[in-house]
Amino acid sequence: MNQLEQLKQYTTIVADTGDFQAMKAFAPRDATTNPSLILKAVQKDEYKPLLEKAVRDHGSKSIAEITDHLLVAFGLEILKIIPGRVSTETDARLSFDTQATIDKGRSLIALYEAAGISRQRVLIKIASTWEGIRAAQVLEKEGIRCNMTLLFALPQAIACADAGVQLISPFVGRIYDWYKKSTGQEYSGADDPGVQSVKRIYDYYRKFGYKTEVMGASFRNTSQITELAGCDLLTISPELLQKLSESDAPVARKLSPEQAQGAGLQKLDLDEKSFRFMLNEDAMGTEKLAEGIRLFCADAVKLEKMIAALR
Repeated sequence: MNQLEQLKQYTTIVADTGDFQAMKAFAPRDATTNPSLILKAVQKDEYKPLLEKAVRDHGSKSIAEITDHLLVAFGLEILKIIPGRVSTETDARLSFDTQATIDKGRSLIALYEAAGISRQRVLIKIASTWEGIRAAQVLEKEGIRCNMTLLFALPQAIACADAGVQLISPFVGRIYDWYKKSTGQEYSGADDPGVQSVKRIYDYYRKFGYKTEVMGASFRNTSQITELAGCDLLTISPELLQKLSESDAPVARKLSPEQAQGAGLQKLDLDEKSFRFMLNEDAMGTEKLAEGIRLFCADAVKLEKMIAALR
């Protein structure tokens, strides 16, 4: 078996792309998208018709509504390919507005349901701010499952689990980027700070009985992926899926509920004040969360400009 086939024995593989052809090639169970991936996709000739159709069919609506229809149009096409769930992201500009995030999550699910898709097949992606986590808590109680993104630090993960969210996406590669830039060092294998962060979160969840799924995300190389074999899910770009499929090096399980029981972790009870303080104490987590929101906001604006130009 190649590395991708071996990995699938321990972990659910998710495609991190808006490229339908890549999904067909690697047969993932689930798929994730974000504003940056959709922006990249609609600039390709094969996906421009989705953009043009969204504008043509909904041109009388606001730019924000047309954007939602476009995001859902991509999600609907993806769901024709994969057997599992698609993640669709809320507007990052709502990251500090709980009620607006709740409203956006409800409206996206309504669009999917109007197209005949069960809400069980959709995850609403929300930035892991305190406000975003509170919004997810409300949505989960309504049966709207959430994928908490831009997650870099343990207090974010704990708050998400306490809120009962379906799934979190800790960003391995961006954590690695921060430490590499900060220290000037290269990291690999089990010494990678991004890998260590996800392992700590996974161990915490399994040790203390949380049901929230952990999906490692934002990988820079295949070593980061294979070091997390056994994680609930891993969302991987087509480029790295290709590399995994071309290698037959052995892949051993690294994470399991059994080994998590031996982790030397203490259970933490977080309220808003302790969450904010702990996150503030984590320079990497604070900086990467802010940066990630800014980047997603910028790409959302670019996507809106493309829509506006077609009206």
